[in-house]
Amino acid sequence: MSGAPSLPEPGDSNLAFALFFLPRKRRRDAMLFYRFCRAVDDIADDETLPPAERERRLDEWNLTIEERRHDEIERLIESHSIERNLLLEILRGCASDIHPRRFQTIVDLEDYCWKVAAVPGLVSLKIFGCRNPQSETYAIHLGQAMQLTNILRDVGEDAGQGRIYLPLEDLARFRVSEQEILEARPGLGFRSLMTFEAGRAATRYAAAIPPREDWKALLPARAMARIYRRILRKLEHERFPVFQRKVSLGRLEKAACIAAAVAEGIEG
Repeated sequence: MSGAPSLPEPGDSNLAFALFFLPRKRRRDAMLFYRFCRAVDDIADDETLPPAERERRLDEWNLTIEERRHDEIERLIESHSIERNLLLEILRGCASDIHPRRFQTIVDLEDYCWKVAAVPGLVSLKIFGCRNPQSETYAIHLGQAMQLTNILRDVGEDAGQGRIYLPLEDLARFRVSEQEILEARPGLGFRSLMTFEAGRAATRYAAAIPPREDWKALLPARAMARIYRRILRKLEHERFPVFQRKVSLGRLEKAACIAAAVAEGIEG
């Protein structure tokens, strides 16, 4: 429809690898949803735009969803019976990223993770064709785990934008100051803090158990789980070099994770 915001083309992301084995139509729709998530996330993170302009652009997306202005998004919603409010919840999560913020407790952080990670997971279940209600529990645990992994990986990058996502109560527990993170000069307690948070993420991965009924439909999610768990292990193995570089996986490592997820289904 005219006047609707545009969607970016999909990039070479972890998700693009994981979606490869979906049936063609579901893969197309999953990539469309990814493009929506990427579009609104990019707006919130665009430091070249003043906060007021980023807020305006996200407000435009809100109106687009509420007033059903975007043909592709509307087809997606109708084809998979997606609750419109879930897309609006994602937008609320992105909007909260515009201004540097702090989370006092892990409960506060989990509320943010719900909006930007668990909710996209719940939408994805619809697109994947999952039927078992337990898949929702799986998506919530996995979304929390993957977002915690993202937060740990991006500590240095976020600090450069004035952001600290790690709970302040945990910083206090390990005697880590906000200043040492923002100035990229970690003290003695920083590695212990990161190890503690990595343990939290690992606990959530362990709680994310996909139901057998949806095993095949959840292949992309299971592949993503393997990719992000490997990133978490790599962070731990390399002792959290988050102020020096962004820890990631190469194409062969990603391919190995996906192959393991596929083989897991065959063996099951």
